[in-house]
Amino acid sequence: MNEQVTSRPAGRSEEPRPTEVLHSAEVFGGEPGCIAQARALADRFLARLAAEWLAELGEHTRNDLMLAVSELVTNADRYSHGPYLLELEGTAERISVTVYDSSTALPVIYEPDPTRPGGHGMEIVFAVCDRLTAERVPVGKRIRAEFELSS
Repeated sequence: MNEQVTSRPAGRSEEPRPTEVLHSAEVFGGEPGCIAQARALADRFLARLAAEWLAELGEHTRNDLMLAVSELVTNADRYSHGPYLLELEGTAERISVTVYDSSTALPVIYEPDPTRPGGHGMEIVFAVCDRLTAERVPVGKRIRAEFELSS
């Protein structure tokens, strides 16, 4: 007979964590206030992830994720020619922030240069996330920033 024994790390809730992924998404059309709306969506998402999935979100991770949302949505708003989609997915172990927009031009990540005016958005996202991918898709492009949560 094969038996599997599992234990929880000390200090953790005894309730099992959900195995599915929490998902939230919204389409924005570039209207005034859309970046603030995207941040509000991300804030609600993080609150649900912490409450329902028992994700441990340190202030540093939360701030980095909100900064990534701001930068990715700002870039989509500035450079795409139509609506864009913000998609958030997460578990207790990781979170991804994905933005789809209509532009096929992939972003450029410049070397850090504090004297350069502008062009720091993707540099910032690259610095705060654990993995960054950008690829062309049938609707334009998809940029995904992934964050690993400490457990």
